[in-house]
This record gives sequence, structure tokens and C-alpha cells, in this order.
Amino acid sequence: MGKKLFGTDGIRGRVGENPITPEKILHLGYSAGKVFIAMDWHLKKGERPVVLIGKDTRVSGYMLESALEAGLSAAGVDVLLSGPMPTSAIAYLIRALRLQAGIVISASHNLFEDNGLKFFSQDGVKLPDEIEARIESGIESPIKTMPSAQLGKVQRIKDASGRYIEFCKSTFPYQLDLRGLRIVVDCAHGATYHIAGHVFHELGAEVITIGVEPNGLNINYECGATHCAALQDAVKLHRADLGIALDGDGDRVIMVDEYGTLFDGDQLVYIIAKHRFQQGNLKGGVVGTLMTNLAIENGLKHLSIPFLRAKVGDRYVMEKLCEKDWYLGGESSGHIICRDKHTTGDGIISALQVLYALRDNNQTLSELLKEIRLYPQRLINVKVNRSFKFSEDSLIQNVIREAELDLNTKGRVLLRASGTEPVIRVMVEGESDQKVNFWANRIADVVQKNCNTAD
Repeated sequence: MGKKLFGTDGIRGRVGENPITPEKILHLGYSAGKVFIAMDWHLKKGERPVVLIGKDTRVSGYMLESALEAGLSAAGVDVLLSGPMPTSAIAYLIRALRLQAGIVISASHNLFEDNGLKFFSQDGVKLPDEIEARIESGIESPIKTMPSAQLGKVQRIKDASGRYIEFCKSTFPYQLDLRGLRIVVDCAHGATYHIAGHVFHELGAEVITIGVEPNGLNINYECGATHCAALQDAVKLHRADLGIALDGDGDRVIMVDEYGTLFDGDQLVYIIAKHRFQQGNLKGGVVGTLMTNLAIENGLKHLSIPFLRAKVGDRYVMEKLCEKDWYLGGESSGHIICRDKHTTGDGIISALQVLYALRDNNQTLSELLKEIRLYPQRLINVKVNRSFKFSEDSLIQNVIREAELDLNTKGRVLLRASGTEPVIRVMVEGESDQKVNFWANRIADVVQKNCNTAD
């Protein structure tokens, strides 16, 4: 069965437009409930599957939470509500509370006009493709509400944030602390606003928090992991040792040093990998993506650390990690997976692993990366119709070959269709800024001229 609604990271779209409408989410909840009811959970007689619903701070979360809750209840599934919580916290709580599944209402790093759903299994990982396809296939079926005695019940978890804070702290070595560090934490007015500061403070750091006043409309707006200028300014203003930027649902992290210099997910993965390798605790190698900077691959190779590229998307990084039985992987966007610490990407926990390396080596972020010089990389998004197949266009393929010949093995060209938006992402990477910009612009122009541009 194919999927049309589910992308690389669940379902996402503009609120009020299909499929992010109350009616569609109601049917989606009901379909998911019927799929969960039919699965073999080894429950005792009379017990129902229990699904945990979390959300970020978007104003539309209230509406979608009610619709989703109603659909699940109508199908006969019990529901727990956590309120605003990071995506990774829901993945943790599913396992901690021995639940059957979890759903996060979030559009991650997007602005408040968008929203979406991410589904997690009882193991705290994204649902397999076949289960998502079964849920999607039943979304048009009529809702047949269970008899009143068999309806699902709903209740709230009151200690969700406290449980998760303690879990995050447990991933940092007990013999170390963060005393003497002044850290600025940007929570993007998102799901970590009441959590992240406490984690770093309780480990001993002096913490200044920004982006912790959500109003339903300001999530990710000029703040967080996708807009780090506010964090850079705050680090310099407060003369902090470093800054940590999370995104709206807390699964991404970007960091800055005392000078406000940005360090992306590629660089942070390298810091963690190098530290673990030096300790003898790196199992296997590292998984990146098609977008991982070539300098990181070369740096890991210099340390004799195996490196593999997965398709873009944290689910594909996780799949490759599980296939190889490795523990560390991530994306330049800041999705970092430490499988020995958690079952999914977690911005807070990933930041703690970087801080562990910093503390253990008594070095700054820039000192930990002194041997790495990132290759210039240019990414251009070209809006297209979803049906456009760039791989079948001879003019596009010709200009890609021209670029690769000119870069002469000292760079890369990558075109890929977004899994969440109707765009083609054009990426060019190489040693020369001039060549990178020239070829990125030229390829993007050819794509633009040879596709049926979306309205």
C-alpha cells in the first residue's frame, strides 16, 4: 500500500487545509484507533490499547488534539494527554509508561500556520511504513462509534515534564556537572519552554533562557534552531560560554560558541563521535545523510571511523543505524540520534552529549572542531508541482553532469524532492565558494525553467 498523507516525518500541512482540518484529523484518529485495536498487544482480557497524545505550543494544537482524541475514543482506544511536550519526551513516556503508541501534534520547525502529526510505536520509534499505510487507507471509512461501554477513556498525565527532565539528566555522566558554565538556551517558544532550562540548571549551569513565552503564534518565529541570530546576540550580551538553540518540538539542536559562531548538526555529531572514539565507546561508525558536509566525512575517515549516508530524514538515519547496529547519526539540520541514550532524535540529550565532550576535554566548541573546515554548501529550494520528475529531464541531468565535471571530485551535486513540501532541493558543495554558488544558481534556474511551476 502506498502513502499520500504520510511523508518522511509524519503528516504536515497548513492548518485549515486538507489534511490538517478537524474533520480529517477526527477520521485519522478513528482509523489509527481501529488499526491499534486490531494489533496483537498481548493485553489482558478487557484491556484497551492506550495512546499518548502530546503537542507543541501552536494555537491549532487545542483543536487538533480534541479531534484526534475524539476519533481514538470512538474507536475504543484509551487516551493519555501530556499537554505541550517535546516530541522526544513522548517517545520516552510511551516506553516508561508501557503504552501501545504515541502521537505528537507538531509541525516541528515550521511556523504556527502549519501543523502535523507524528506517530510513534510502543518502542518509542516512528511507526513502520506499513502501519502508516494501513492508517491512511482507512481514513475515508465512515466512523462507527463503539457502544458507550466500550468507548475509550481520556485522562491527563500530571508529572510528564518532571519525568522527562530526570530522564534527560540521566544521560549525562553522574561524575560530571556543568558548574561554572553560563549557557543561553533558546526554546523557540516551543515545547521545551518549561523543560530545557531546568535540565541544564539542575546539572549545575547558570542558565539564561530565551524563547520561553509561547502565545500560540510565535513558535519558531525569528528564534530557535532555524533562526539563531537571537541566540547569537544573547550569548554575546550575557557573555555566556555557549548557546543552545532548539526547535519548536525539541528534536533539533544547533549550538553557538562564546563568540556567537554557529555549529550545525554535522559538526555536533563529529564532536560526539570523536569524543566517543577517544574513549573507546563508539560502537561501529556514524550515519549521516545525503546532505552531510563532505568535510565531516573526510574528518571521520581520518580518524578511521566508518561513515555511511542515508536518505534525508531522521527515520532513514535510524533505519541505517539499526541495520548496522551503530549508535550515532544525525543531520546538518540538528536532528541527532544517540541510540544508546534514546530511541529518537532529542535536542536536549544531544546537547548534553556535546557538553560531556566539552567538559571531559576541558575545551571550547571551536577547540573541539579545530581540524574541521566545512566545505561551502549552497541549498536552493525550487517550487514545483508534486508530479514533476527531475530525474527524467535530460536538460537537468546534463547540467548536473557539467557541474560534477567542473567540481572534479572535490565537491558534490545533489537534487532531491522534499518529503513535506512541493519543492526540489538543489544542493551544491565544493572547495570553492565561487563554483558552488555558480552551479547552484545555474542548476536551480534550469529546474525552474523545465518544470511546471506550482501555483
